[in-house]
This record gives sequence, structure tokens and C-alpha cells, in this order.
Amino acid sequence: MPKYYEFKVSGYYLYFTSFCTVECMHVHASDRKLTESGSAKFFVKDNGDTIVQKKGILTDREVTKIQAFIKDNYKDMYIKWAEYSENGYYGQEN
Repeated sequence: MPKYYEFKVSGYYLYFTSFCTVECMHVHASDRKLTESGSAKFFVKDNGDTIVQKKGILTDREVTKIQAFIKDNYKDMYIKWAEYSENGYYGQEN
């Protein structure tokens, strides 16, 4: 289960699963077991903006903080994503 970072952002780990690399780049956020159950899911665009597919157990404030973090760090996060997937950002053709 690859984490984008070893630390938590707004109390949540940011990660993706090996099963989800068939989709475009996205970020799961979870404070518990790193599973999709209860986690939030953010699709990442090529400018760092995100689309929230599901909010999970996160509050609106936590979602906003994580979106801001992704916006500031999406290029570095993409490097980690690209180690596992050939799929690009949300809305891009492969």
C-alpha cells in the first residue's frame, strides 16, 4: 500500500492501492487501516486541483486542508504515482 508520505496530513495518511493504479492519479486519505472503506478519494488534475469522488469520514475542513496540501505537492506526489502506474492525471488521455 504505497503512501505518498510517511506523515499524516490533517490527521490522515495519503496513499493509493496497487489495485487502483488502473485509474488516473488519485489520493486516498485515511486515518486508520489503509483501506478504501471510510477513506476519502481525490482525483488529481494536471494543475493540482482535485475532484472529491467521496468524502469518507472526513469533515469539510479536513477535505479543504488536504486539497490545499495536494495542490502544493501534486508534482512530487505524481513521481510516486508514476512508479506504479502509467495512467496520468484526471482528465488526461493515456
